[in-house]
Amino acid sequence: MNPFRRAGEVVALKVRSVYLIIVLLWAANAYATTVNVGLGSANLFAVLGGTSVTNTGPSSINGNVGLWSGNSISGFPPGTVSGTIDAANASAMQAQMDLTSAYNVAAAQPCGGVLTGQNLGGQTLTAGVYCFASSAQLNGTLILNAQGNANAVFIFEIGGTLTTLSSSQVTIINGGTGNNVFWQVGSSATLGTSSQFAGNILALSNITLDTGADISCGRALSLNGAVTMDSNNVSIESPTCSASAIGGVPEPGTATLLSVGFLLGLTGYAWRLRGRNRARSCSKARPSS
Repeated sequence: MNPFRRAGEVVALKVRSVYLIIVLLWAANAYATTVNVGLGSANLFAVLGGTSVTNTGPSSINGNVGLWSGNSISGFPPGTVSGTIDAANASAMQAQMDLTSAYNVAAAQPCGGVLTGQNLGGQTLTAGVYCFASSAQLNGTLILNAQGNANAVFIFEIGGTLTTLSSSQVTIINGGTGNNVFWQVGSSATLGTSSQFAGNILALSNITLDTGADISCGRALSLNGAVTMDSNNVSIESPTCSASAIGGVPEPGTATLLSVGFLLGLTGYAWRLRGRNRARSCSKARPSS
């Protein structure tokens, strides 16, 4: 066999092997970044309580308000609800069942980053699963960077309480949405005065929204406790829930760009080498005059 032809075949085989590896890595990365907890029918509820739902002041709830298995929902009015108010009915019961499933799914995700003892304020995190063995606190601004992926999922597994201090913020950038952020809280959650929060709180116990604390895109969902509000805005369908409205037009992920660039480079090199080998083979085969 012509040695140049043999060398070309080897290079082509290597290129195909690298291409297969890149495709598999890309597929694994895509799967990892699009897995979602899934709320089922609880997705329709902006507020869902276990024992009671209580409101003070002109709260605005964009979505349904529900309660199971308690039967006390109060404070509407003066609070307003864009959807339905479901107290101890079949819709609320099903939502609680779906919430329990979502809570368990979130809690079962493998931890990708341990943040126990760290303040969430001042940090910038990319999509993934983050864990607190005990309580979690936000003092300042937490930035969640979706890196151009509209399906980027952020899961926070918190063993104890979740607390935000006054005027703390959760900001999502580069194409993400609060609908894909999940706060799985093993105890109670408290949003401090004037906090600007994003994401779905799935709390085992009570949820308290202090005066002026808002959830711009997300939900306050309690499995076994009370939800207490004071002049808050909670929305499941605000403009910030649209991935295209946060951070502009999504840009391709860095890993995808690098993979495509690397693949194109290898392909070009293989074709150049193949052409060079053909030229050498033809030159060698040409009879001398």
